[in-house]
Amino acid sequence: MPRFLAILTAIAVVAISGHAPPAASTAAADRAVLLSFSSGVHGNLSDWGSPAAAMCNWTGVRCDNRSGRVTGLLLSNSNLAGVISPAIANLSMLEKLYLDGNHLAGGVPPELGGMSRLRELSLHYNLLGGQIPEALGRLTSVTYLTLDGNGLAGDIPEAVFCNCSGLTFIGMSGNSLTGGIPLRPRCRGLPALRQLSLFGNALSGVIPPALSNCTALRWLFLQDNSLSGELPPETFGNMPSLVFLYLSHNHFSSGDGNTNLEPFFSSLVNCTGLLELGVASAGVGGEIPAIIGNVSSANLSSLFLSGNEIAGKIPPAIGNLLNLTELCLFGNMLEGPIPPEILRPPRLALLDLSNNRIVGEIPRSVGESRRLETINLSQNKLKGTLPESLSNLTQLDHLVLHHNMLSGTIPPGLNCSLILDLSYNKLTGQIPSEIAVLGNFHGSLPTSIGKLPNLHVLDVSSNGLIGVLPPSLQASPALRYANFSYNKFSGEVSSEGAFANLTDDSFVGNPGLCGPIAGMARCDRRRHVHRRVLLIVVVAVAVVAGVSAMALTWLKKMTTTSVSPHLSSGGAMDERNSEHPRISHRELVDATGGFSEANLIGEGGYGHVYRGVLHDGTVVAVKVLHMEGAGDDVVVAGGSFERECRVLRSIRHRNLIRVITACSTPEFKAVVLPFMANGSLDGLIHPPPPPPGGKPAANADRRLDLELLLSIAGNVADGMAYLHHHAPFRVVHCDLKPSNVLLDDDMTAIVSDFGISKLVAQQEDAKDPDAIDDDDDDDDASPTPHPRSSITRLLQGSVGYIAPEYGLGRNPSTQGDVYNFGVLLMEMITGKRPTEVIAEEGHSLHEWVKRRLSSDDDVVAAVDLSSSTATSVMTPRHETHVMVELLELGVACSRIVPAMRPTMDDVAQEIARLKDGAWRKCCCEDDNDHSICSDPRDNSLSKGNA
Repeated sequence: MPRFLAILTAIAVVAISGHAPPAASTAAADRAVLLSFSSGVHGNLSDWGSPAAAMCNWTGVRCDNRSGRVTGLLLSNSNLAGVISPAIANLSMLEKLYLDGNHLAGGVPPELGGMSRLRELSLHYNLLGGQIPEALGRLTSVTYLTLDGNGLAGDIPEAVFCNCSGLTFIGMSGNSLTGGIPLRPRCRGLPALRQLSLFGNALSGVIPPALSNCTALRWLFLQDNSLSGELPPETFGNMPSLVFLYLSHNHFSSGDGNTNLEPFFSSLVNCTGLLELGVASAGVGGEIPAIIGNVSSANLSSLFLSGNEIAGKIPPAIGNLLNLTELCLFGNMLEGPIPPEILRPPRLALLDLSNNRIVGEIPRSVGESRRLETINLSQNKLKGTLPESLSNLTQLDHLVLHHNMLSGTIPPGLNCSLILDLSYNKLTGQIPSEIAVLGNFHGSLPTSIGKLPNLHVLDVSSNGLIGVLPPSLQASPALRYANFSYNKFSGEVSSEGAFANLTDDSFVGNPGLCGPIAGMARCDRRRHVHRRVLLIVVVAVAVVAGVSAMALTWLKKMTTTSVSPHLSSGGAMDERNSEHPRISHRELVDATGGFSEANLIGEGGYGHVYRGVLHDGTVVAVKVLHMEGAGDDVVVAGGSFERECRVLRSIRHRNLIRVITACSTPEFKAVVLPFMANGSLDGLIHPPPPPPGGKPAANADRRLDLELLLSIAGNVADGMAYLHHHAPFRVVHCDLKPSNVLLDDDMTAIVSDFGISKLVAQQEDAKDPDAIDDDDDDDDASPTPHPRSSITRLLQGSVGYIAPEYGLGRNPSTQGDVYNFGVLLMEMITGKRPTEVIAEEGHSLHEWVKRRLSSDDDVVAAVDLSSSTATSVMTPRHETHVMVELLELGVACSRIVPAMRPTMDDVAQEIARLKDGAWRKCCCEDDNDHSICSDPRDNSLSKGNA
């Protein structure tokens, strides 16, 4: 009987659907598919299935206006966890499927191969495993396919490379793929392919000759694999548009039994647009041929040939690469002297020839390369004296010359801001005062400093040093004078040994110091005893209070609403010294009209933001965090609430968002923030277009002129510099982008949204400046670890802004934030979103800007996107001068190599220089006098970084 009823039900459904309009029935089928997909995941899909919202208005769903069919599912960075349901393949009209940047596990459903209309498939940065389905080779309409940053294994299906001939973008990097690159001569080929990214796998075999048929290729990333064979002498000559070529960290050889590099470099002569060439640690040998000077001589900016078996002399022809900014030849067997010609490129910023067999002297002309930032000539056989012209290098931050045979004195005026290593040479004379008095020390003094055998004078005054004075200094055999004043040292000071002749003048400005030295405060040992007793009492009280609080919380767990404006040390709320009254959940509901869509002013992967008006008339922004699970297992999505509370508790800066209060119940968590009437920087750069036949938005007539651009960029840089260098904890924001920069009533920029930020204890900096405090990231309410791998923790952020090293397994770092800032700065000036540039031109905004900086006409066109609407009193020439410097700074911040990026402190100082520098004088002087536009204080970080 039940089976009979089921058959009748099925017949009824068929009969009803047969009388329904075709469009309605297929749209209903799409709705059922979406609900099936949502049943297998959880995350930012709270409005899916809501009767109040039509299917085409659900988060991430895009529909065809006429048929109502689903054509796009755009759920990037939506904090989704779970598996991808095979049912999604039944969305027969789907053209775009974006599920990247989530926590999706399981495999890639083979059923996706049946989606005949699918053009863009983006699944990168998830937890997907297993093999890439052969069925994806049936996606004959696909043009964009990314699977980067997952746990995929096995061989790459040949069908994907053979059948999907319309592909313009293939991304499979950062997996565990094996086998060869499946390009075969019998295949249809990939004539439209512009980017092939396979780095960070375990691929083997040779570079297939059929790759030469990909004549439109611009980006080729094959580094960090196990590829072998001879560097192909002809493959790349058919790629005139090639921009990035990275073959590093493989097992290649050069021609004629690994002795001849000329065929390979000759094949690159036709690649006239080549910007960066990486063949480092690739096993290749031979001499660098003179023809290297003809390889994209008008464009090549980065040349990495380090860690190979390259011998012979450095060819002077490298000096023909006039746009070269990075030259890395370290770790080879190079001989002979350093040819002065290689210092000819005017933008050269990095020169690393270390660990070779180079002889002779350092060229006297080194001081003419005014943009040099890093010089590493260590572990060679250099002789002679240090050129006095080194003192001309005002941007120098790394000078490493150890393990040579250099002699003579150190030139006066030599100044290196970060690392100066002249050890293991034959230098004589005194250390110049410019070197002896270094600024900006921080942290504690290392114990080893007292073991320097010839240390006579130590002056570390007026810095931010902390901790106790190392006992090794007291035992120093040579120390005669020391100055520790105006720091934050603490503890007891001895009057014996090397300290016997010191007076209190050496210790002023350190209220935490005490000791028997005349004039210094005496140590009160009784006070220390009292402090120990007090500490014991406080700990005991805290334990009792903690147990009581846990019991009370257990009793009230389902009924209590905890609301308060200040954050205590445990991430809970503390209402003492409150500037605002307690705000209940009920008041937040009233303030936001029941969290109505009319008051929705923003949304992201971790929550929604609503405009609200409190009972006292205060206008606020209420950020409501998404919750996952049910009942006792409810947790905040991604641990965002606890993380953001910890960050907001720790920081105080005018350019960082401040918290008004917070509201926390077992089922609801929200942060109440000041309302920013001027919206976000994203809305300023990209104002929304007016609706058809309607009026532009109220703020659509605002323009980001030069004055405002410098002001906002400086605000953001100052806020980020505080997070990285001056906050109680080093904070890595992880998601700096225009939509996370808010503008207050006077257009001051405020950095917001710390939902995925990372905290790093300052004491960790001594071990690893960018080490992430993993204990601090354990935000889950449950003791069971959250099912997320290192990949998903690393690749947090937004597409287009994520630093490239995160795809190679690097931890979130301050350098990643600097990359974000660089992209943001370039976006402010050019008006181009980084994702738009990738989609339209197949390369990054960094590359787009870098290419235009090499051409006066192109750079003016790029700048004009912003400055043509400016209201500044400056002339166009003066505006362009400043804009170009800002673009160069943006390129410097977004360099591929993290170590070559400036710090946010450096960036903030550079923007301050541009705000207050000589360009302002240009406005008031004769426009024909070009000399007045040079600032005698100009030591710009941005110069030489293009």
